[in-house]
Amino acid sequence: MTAPEPDLRHHGDAEVRADGLGLVDLAVNVRTGTPPTWLREHLAATLGDLAAYPDQSAARAAVAARHARPVEEVLLTSGAAEAFVLLARVLTPRHIVVVHPQFTEPEAALRDAGHHVHRVLLSPGDGFRLGAVPEEADLVVLGNPTNPTSVLHPAEAVAALARPGRTLVVDEAFMDTVPGERESLASTRDLPGRVVVLRSLTKTWGLAGLRIGYVLGPAPLIADLGAAQPLWPVSTPALAAAEACSGPAALAEAELAAAELALWREHLVKGLAAFPSVRLYGEPAASFVLVRLPNAAAVRRRLREHGFAVRRGDTFPGLGEEWLRIAVRDEATTDRFLNALEAVLGSA
Repeated sequence: MTAPEPDLRHHGDAEVRADGLGLVDLAVNVRTGTPPTWLREHLAATLGDLAAYPDQSAARAAVAARHARPVEEVLLTSGAAEAFVLLARVLTPRHIVVVHPQFTEPEAALRDAGHHVHRVLLSPGDGFRLGAVPEEADLVVLGNPTNPTSVLHPAEAVAALARPGRTLVVDEAFMDTVPGERESLASTRDLPGRVVVLRSLTKTWGLAGLRIGYVLGPAPLIADLGAAQPLWPVSTPALAAAEACSGPAALAEAELAAAELALWREHLVKGLAAFPSVRLYGEPAASFVLVRLPNAAAVRRRLREHGFAVRRGDTFPGLGEEWLRIAVRDEATTDRFLNALEAVLGSA
Protein backbone atom coordinates (compact mmCIF):
# COMPACT_ATOMS: atom_id res chain seq x y z
CA MET A 1 0.00 0.00 0.00
CA THR A 2 1.44 3.37 -1.05
CA ALA A 3 1.93 5.91 1.73
CA PRO A 4 -0.11 9.12 1.31
CA GLU A 5 1.69 12.06 -0.23
CA PRO A 6 2.77 14.59 2.42
CA ASP A 7 0.88 17.87 2.63
CA LEU A 8 3.60 20.22 1.37
CA ARG A 9 1.52 23.29 2.22
CA HIS A 10 1.19 22.52 5.93
CA HIS A 11 3.35 24.79 8.10
CA GLY A 12 3.83 25.31 11.80
CA ASP A 13 1.50 28.28 12.04
CA ALA A 14 -1.42 25.91 11.38
CA GLU A 15 -0.75 24.31 14.77
CA VAL A 16 -1.52 27.54 16.65
CA ARG A 17 -4.34 29.06 14.61
CA ALA A 18 -7.97 29.24 15.75
CA ASP A 19 -8.34 26.42 18.30
CA GLY A 20 -4.69 26.94 19.25
CA LEU A 21 -5.47 30.16 21.11
CA GLY A 22 -3.82 30.17 24.49
CA LEU A 23 -1.31 27.43 23.64
CA VAL A 24 2.39 27.89 24.25
CA ASP A 25 3.78 27.98 20.72
CA LEU A 26 6.52 25.40 20.18
CA ALA A 27 5.43 24.86 16.57
CA VAL A 28 6.69 28.08 14.94
CA ASN A 29 10.42 28.77 14.94
CA VAL A 30 10.31 32.54 15.46
CA ARG A 31 12.29 33.92 18.40
CA THR A 32 10.02 34.97 21.24
CA GLY A 33 9.96 38.56 22.47
CA THR A 34 10.50 39.92 18.98
CA PRO A 35 10.66 42.28 17.19
CA PRO A 36 12.83 44.03 19.79
CA THR A 37 11.73 47.48 20.93
CA TRP A 38 14.34 49.33 18.87
CA LEU A 39 13.21 47.56 15.71
CA ARG A 40 9.53 48.19 16.42
CA GLU A 41 10.27 51.89 16.83
CA HIS A 42 12.37 51.92 13.67
CA LEU A 43 9.55 50.34 11.68
CA ALA A 44 6.97 52.70 13.17
CA ALA A 45 9.06 55.65 12.06
CA THR A 46 8.62 54.59 8.42
CA LEU A 47 4.85 55.07 8.50
CA GLY A 48 5.21 58.70 7.52
CA ASP A 49 6.92 57.60 4.31
CA LEU A 50 4.19 55.31 3.05
CA ALA A 51 2.89 57.83 0.51
CA ALA A 52 6.09 57.38 -1.50
CA TYR A 53 6.93 54.28 -3.52
CA PRO A 54 9.54 52.03 -1.91
CA ASP A 55 13.20 52.63 -2.76
CA GLN A 56 15.40 49.56 -2.35
CA SER A 57 18.77 51.27 -2.80
CA ALA A 58 19.82 51.62 0.85
CA ALA A 59 18.53 48.19 1.87
CA ARG A 60 20.24 46.39 -1.01
CA ALA A 61 23.48 48.19 -0.26
CA ALA A 62 23.28 47.23 3.41
CA VAL A 63 22.63 43.55 2.65
CA ALA A 64 25.40 43.53 0.04
CA ALA A 65 27.87 45.04 2.51
CA ARG A 66 26.82 42.57 5.21
CA HIS A 67 27.78 39.66 2.93
CA ALA A 68 30.71 41.33 1.13
CA ARG A 69 28.99 41.13 -2.25
CA PRO A 70 28.28 43.60 -5.06
CA VAL A 71 24.80 45.10 -4.94
CA GLU A 72 24.02 43.37 -8.24
CA GLU A 73 24.21 40.02 -6.44
CA VAL A 74 21.40 40.86 -3.98
CA LEU A 75 17.66 40.55 -4.54
CA LEU A 76 15.22 41.61 -1.80
CA THR A 77 12.06 39.54 -1.63
CA SER A 78 8.71 39.45 0.11
CA GLY A 79 9.93 36.83 2.55
CA ALA A 80 12.37 34.11 1.58
CA ALA A 81 9.41 32.03 0.39
CA GLU A 82 8.91 34.40 -2.56
CA ALA A 83 12.36 33.44 -3.78
CA PHE A 84 11.30 29.83 -4.25
CA VAL A 85 8.42 30.94 -6.47
CA LEU A 86 10.72 33.19 -8.51
CA LEU A 87 13.28 30.43 -8.99
CA ALA A 88 10.56 28.01 -10.06
CA ARG A 89 9.27 30.49 -12.64
CA VAL A 90 12.63 31.65 -14.02
CA LEU A 91 14.75 28.48 -14.12
CA THR A 92 14.32 25.83 -16.82
CA PRO A 93 16.05 22.79 -15.32
CA ARG A 94 15.86 19.32 -16.82
CA HIS A 95 16.55 17.29 -13.67
CA ILE A 96 15.54 18.79 -10.31
CA VAL A 97 16.58 17.30 -6.98
CA VAL A 98 15.21 18.49 -3.64
CA VAL A 99 17.06 17.07 -0.64
CA HIS A 100 14.60 15.98 2.05
CA PRO A 101 13.55 16.17 4.82
CA GLN A 102 13.53 19.94 4.44
CA PHE A 103 11.24 22.95 4.23
CA THR A 104 8.52 21.90 1.81
CA GLU A 105 7.84 25.22 0.09
CA PRO A 106 10.64 24.86 -2.52
CA GLU A 107 9.20 21.61 -3.83
CA ALA A 108 5.65 22.95 -3.70
CA ALA A 109 6.65 26.03 -5.72
CA LEU A 110 8.49 23.93 -8.29
CA ARG A 111 5.54 21.58 -8.71
CA ASP A 112 3.11 24.49 -9.00
CA ALA A 113 5.25 25.83 -11.86
CA GLY A 114 4.92 22.51 -13.69
CA HIS A 115 8.32 21.01 -12.87
CA HIS A 116 8.92 17.35 -12.10
CA VAL A 117 10.84 16.98 -8.83
CA HIS A 118 13.09 14.12 -7.77
CA ARG A 119 13.63 13.60 -4.04
CA VAL A 120 16.83 12.57 -2.30
CA LEU A 121 15.92 11.37 1.19
CA LEU A 122 18.53 11.67 3.92
CA SER A 123 18.58 8.95 6.55
CA PRO A 124 18.03 9.40 10.30
CA GLY A 125 20.29 6.39 10.77
CA ASP A 126 23.38 8.49 10.00
CA GLY A 127 22.04 11.68 11.52
CA PHE A 128 20.61 13.02 8.23
CA ARG A 129 24.14 13.45 6.93
CA LEU A 130 24.35 15.06 3.51
CA GLY A 131 25.22 12.56 0.80
CA ALA A 132 25.50 12.36 -2.95
CA VAL A 133 22.85 13.56 -5.39
CA PRO A 134 22.45 12.33 -8.97
CA GLU A 135 25.20 13.72 -11.18
CA GLU A 136 22.65 14.66 -13.86
CA ALA A 137 20.82 17.04 -11.51
CA ASP A 138 21.03 20.58 -12.88
CA LEU A 139 19.03 22.11 -9.99
CA VAL A 140 19.65 21.01 -6.40
CA VAL A 141 17.80 22.49 -3.43
CA LEU A 142 18.67 21.92 0.23
CA GLY A 143 18.46 23.67 3.57
CA ASN A 144 21.32 24.50 5.92
CA PRO A 145 20.72 24.31 8.81
CA THR A 146 17.84 22.16 7.69
CA ASN A 147 14.23 22.55 8.70
CA PRO A 148 12.96 20.29 10.32
CA THR A 149 16.02 18.19 11.22
CA SER A 150 18.04 21.08 12.73
CA VAL A 151 21.16 19.51 11.19
CA LEU A 152 23.93 21.89 10.14
CA HIS A 153 25.77 20.52 7.13
CA PRO A 154 29.48 21.38 6.75
CA ALA A 155 30.00 24.15 4.22
CA GLU A 156 32.54 21.94 2.49
CA ALA A 157 29.93 19.20 1.95
CA VAL A 158 27.38 21.68 0.60
CA ALA A 159 29.92 23.36 -1.65
CA ALA A 160 30.91 19.97 -3.04
CA LEU A 161 27.47 19.79 -4.67
CA ALA A 162 28.27 22.78 -6.90
CA ARG A 163 28.97 21.90 -10.54
CA PRO A 164 29.35 23.69 -13.87
CA GLY A 165 25.91 23.71 -15.46
CA ARG A 166 24.13 23.20 -12.12
CA THR A 167 22.20 25.67 -9.99
CA LEU A 168 22.67 24.91 -6.30
CA VAL A 169 20.07 26.59 -4.06
CA VAL A 170 20.88 26.69 -0.35
CA ASP A 171 18.13 27.79 2.01
CA GLU A 172 19.93 29.48 4.92
CA ALA A 173 16.79 30.87 6.56
CA PHE A 174 17.98 29.62 9.96
CA MET A 175 21.71 30.30 9.57
CA ASP A 176 21.53 33.37 11.80
CA THR A 177 20.45 31.09 14.68
CA VAL A 178 23.90 29.47 14.51
CA PRO A 179 26.68 31.22 16.45
CA GLY A 180 29.17 32.70 14.01
CA GLU A 181 27.00 31.54 11.11
CA ARG A 182 29.61 28.88 10.60
CA GLU A 183 29.09 26.75 7.50
CA SER A 184 27.35 29.59 5.63
CA LEU A 185 27.96 30.06 1.90
CA ALA A 186 26.37 33.52 1.86
CA SER A 187 29.67 35.28 1.16
CA THR A 188 31.15 32.59 -1.09
CA ARG A 189 31.39 33.62 -4.74
CA ASP A 190 34.01 31.33 -6.32
CA LEU A 191 32.20 27.99 -6.63
CA PRO A 192 31.50 26.36 -10.00
CA GLY A 193 28.07 26.65 -11.56
CA ARG A 194 25.46 28.94 -10.03
CA VAL A 195 25.19 28.98 -6.26
CA VAL A 196 22.14 30.75 -4.82
CA VAL A 197 21.73 31.42 -1.09
CA LEU A 198 18.40 32.41 0.45
CA ARG A 199 18.18 34.26 3.75
CA SER A 200 15.30 35.35 5.98
CA LEU A 201 14.84 37.99 8.66
CA THR A 202 11.75 36.23 9.99
CA LYS A 203 13.24 33.89 12.57
CA THR A 204 15.65 35.96 14.65
CA TRP A 205 13.84 39.29 14.34
CA GLY A 206 10.20 38.17 14.58
CA LEU A 207 9.13 39.60 11.21
CA ALA A 208 6.96 36.80 9.80
CA GLY A 209 4.10 39.24 9.32
CA LEU A 210 6.28 41.81 7.56
CA ARG A 211 7.60 39.42 4.85
CA ILE A 212 11.23 40.23 4.20
CA GLY A 213 14.02 38.03 2.92
CA TYR A 214 16.65 38.10 0.21
CA VAL A 215 18.52 36.10 -2.40
CA LEU A 216 22.27 36.12 -2.98
CA GLY A 217 23.68 34.81 -6.25
CA PRO A 218 25.29 35.55 -9.60
CA ALA A 219 24.31 38.95 -10.97
CA PRO A 220 22.76 37.67 -14.25
CA LEU A 221 20.46 35.26 -12.39
CA ILE A 222 19.59 37.92 -9.79
CA ALA A 223 18.59 40.23 -12.64
CA ASP A 224 16.37 37.53 -14.15
CA LEU A 225 14.71 36.85 -10.81
CA GLY A 226 14.16 40.56 -10.26
CA ALA A 227 12.53 40.89 -13.68
CA ALA A 228 10.02 38.21 -12.63
CA GLN A 229 8.95 40.19 -9.57
CA PRO A 230 6.00 42.57 -9.62
CA LEU A 231 6.79 46.25 -9.31
CA TRP A 232 7.74 47.39 -5.79
CA PRO A 233 7.59 43.86 -4.32
CA VAL A 234 8.99 44.84 -0.90
CA SER A 235 7.30 47.44 1.28
CA THR A 236 8.99 50.49 2.77
CA PRO A 237 8.86 49.09 6.36
CA ALA A 238 10.30 45.77 5.15
CA LEU A 239 13.13 47.57 3.38
CA ALA A 240 13.84 49.52 6.56
CA ALA A 241 14.03 46.22 8.45
CA ALA A 242 16.46 44.73 5.91
CA GLU A 243 18.73 47.75 6.23
CA ALA A 244 18.59 47.96 10.02
CA CYS A 245 19.06 44.22 10.61
CA SER A 246 22.14 44.17 8.38
CA GLY A 247 24.02 46.74 10.45
CA PRO A 248 26.80 46.03 12.98
CA ALA A 249 24.68 46.59 16.09
CA ALA A 250 21.93 44.27 14.87
CA LEU A 251 24.42 41.59 13.84
CA ALA A 252 25.99 41.74 17.30
CA GLU A 253 22.56 41.36 18.89
CA ALA A 254 21.77 38.40 16.63
CA GLU A 255 25.04 36.76 17.62
CA LEU A 256 24.20 37.10 21.32
CA ALA A 257 20.74 35.68 20.65
CA ALA A 258 22.27 32.70 18.80
CA ALA A 259 24.64 32.02 21.70
CA GLU A 260 21.75 32.15 24.19
CA LEU A 261 19.69 29.91 21.94
CA ALA A 262 22.46 27.32 21.93
CA LEU A 263 22.30 27.13 25.74
CA TRP A 264 18.51 26.84 25.69
CA ARG A 265 18.72 24.10 23.05
CA GLU A 266 21.24 22.17 25.15
CA HIS A 267 18.81 22.36 28.08
CA LEU A 268 15.96 21.02 25.93
CA VAL A 269 18.06 18.21 24.46
CA LYS A 270 19.24 17.16 27.92
CA GLY A 271 15.65 17.12 29.16
CA LEU A 272 14.42 15.08 26.19
CA ALA A 273 17.21 12.55 26.76
CA ALA A 274 15.57 11.61 30.07
CA PHE A 275 12.69 9.98 28.16
CA PRO A 276 13.66 6.49 26.93
CA SER A 277 11.03 6.54 24.18
CA VAL A 278 12.17 9.88 22.70
CA ARG A 279 15.03 9.82 20.20
CA LEU A 280 16.99 12.55 18.45
CA TYR A 281 19.03 11.91 15.30
CA GLY A 282 22.05 14.00 14.47
CA GLU A 283 23.20 17.06 16.37
CA PRO A 284 20.61 19.87 16.39
CA ALA A 285 22.08 23.26 15.58
CA ALA A 286 19.11 25.57 14.92
CA SER A 287 16.15 26.98 16.85
CA PHE A 288 14.27 23.67 16.95
CA VAL A 289 14.83 19.96 17.44
CA LEU A 290 13.33 16.96 15.68
CA VAL A 291 12.34 13.94 17.75
CA ARG A 292 10.98 10.48 17.03
CA LEU A 293 8.69 8.68 19.45
CA PRO A 294 5.91 6.11 19.36
CA ASN A 295 2.35 7.39 18.87
CA ALA A 296 3.64 10.90 18.17
CA ALA A 297 0.32 12.02 16.67
CA ALA A 298 -1.51 11.11 19.87
CA VAL A 299 1.24 12.72 21.96
CA ARG A 300 0.89 15.92 19.95
CA ARG A 301 -2.86 16.00 20.60
CA ARG A 302 -2.39 15.33 24.31
CA LEU A 303 0.24 18.05 24.57
CA ARG A 304 -2.36 20.50 23.27
CA GLU A 305 -4.58 19.51 26.19
CA HIS A 306 -1.66 20.43 28.44
CA GLY A 307 -1.26 23.81 26.75
CA PHE A 308 1.55 23.21 24.23
CA ALA A 309 1.55 23.23 20.43
CA VAL A 310 4.31 21.31 18.64
CA ARG A 311 4.83 20.72 14.93
CA ARG A 312 3.78 17.43 13.34
CA GLY A 313 6.48 15.81 11.23
CA ASP A 314 4.52 13.71 8.78
CA THR A 315 4.10 16.56 6.28
CA PHE A 316 7.85 16.45 5.53
CA PRO A 317 8.91 13.95 2.85
CA GLY A 318 11.12 11.30 4.39
CA LEU A 319 9.47 11.47 7.80
CA GLY A 320 6.23 10.00 9.13
CA GLU A 321 3.66 10.16 11.90
CA GLU A 322 6.22 9.24 14.57
CA TRP A 323 8.08 12.55 14.23
CA LEU A 324 7.60 15.90 16.00
CA ARG A 325 9.46 19.19 15.71
CA ILE A 326 9.84 21.25 18.88
CA ALA A 327 10.91 24.90 18.96
CA VAL A 328 13.63 25.92 21.41
CA ARG A 329 12.46 28.32 24.09
CA ASP A 330 13.86 29.71 27.35
CA GLU A 331 14.64 27.22 30.09
CA ALA A 332 11.55 27.98 32.20
CA THR A 333 9.24 27.38 29.23
CA THR A 334 11.17 24.23 28.35
CA ASP A 335 10.84 22.91 31.89
CA ARG A 336 7.08 23.39 31.78
CA PHE A 337 6.96 21.61 28.43
CA LEU A 338 9.05 18.71 29.74
CA ASN A 339 6.68 18.36 32.69
CA ALA A 340 3.76 18.24 30.28
CA LEU A 341 5.53 15.67 28.13
CA GLU A 342 6.21 13.55 31.20
CA ALA A 343 2.53 13.66 32.10
CA VAL A 344 1.51 12.71 28.56
CA LEU A 345 3.98 9.87 28.18
CA GLY A 346 3.33 8.64 31.70
CA SER A 347 -0.37 8.29 30.98
CA ALA A 348 0.11 6.53 27.62
